[in-house]
Amino acid sequence: MTKQSIFGRIAQLAKANINALVDAAEDPQKMMDQMIRDYTNNIAEAEQAVAQTIGNLRMLEDDYREDEQASSEWGNKALAASNKAEEFRAAGESANAAKFDNLAKVAIQRQMQAESEMKSAEPTINSQREIVEKLKTGLDQMKLKRTQLVSKRDELTARAKAAAAQNQMHEAVKAVNIMDATSEIGRFEEKVRREEARVRGAAELASSSLDAQFEQLEDLGEQTEIEARLAALKAKQSGILES
Repeated sequence: MTKQSIFGRIAQLAKANINALVDAAEDPQKMMDQMIRDYTNNIAEAEQAVAQTIGNLRMLEDDYREDEQASSEWGNKALAASNKAEEFRAAGESANAAKFDNLAKVAIQRQMQAESEMKSAEPTINSQREIVEKLKTGLDQMKLKRTQLVSKRDELTARAKAAAAQNQMHEAVKAVNIMDATSEIGRFEEKVRREEARVRGAAELASSSLDAQFEQLEDLGEQTEIEARLAALKAKQSGILES
């Protein structure tokens, strides 16, 4: 019953569709970690069962070879006893001839018994050999599936980490996007522009005020010259009148 149960689990795990199981899982990595543990435990148990089954098969094969050797030995003894009986019979010693004939019969009976045991063991040995081969094949498939599962788990874990790192990078870039008018850099740039505009306005204002002052100076100089010329003109006229 134990061997059948293990064999059933080997067949079930070996046929498992890893991709389908991963797709159906809510947490693929956790599911795969659990599957790897299940595979590891079942592989260890299966290895013990296969080793025990192989050991049992080797015991049956040893018994079979012993029976085979015994059959051959008893056959040789039967032949030797029969030959000895014929020697005694040829010598006219019928009593000894009958004795060795009986020994030959006993040896043949033992040979037949060994052959019968061999024949009875053959179906069991063949069945055990078939089971061992199936168990070995299933065990190899389980080990291959476990290797595939570990590789799949590692691949998905690496891809998940890469995706998380890429997403983190995108978020960081988004946070410092210099084209974003609402960002700190955008606000600082706008503040600098306003200050530059204020300085330019103040400069223009100062420039226009200075021009006005110079224009007032020019007007004052012209008025002074007019007054001076008028005074000279009056002085000249006064001199003419006096003469």
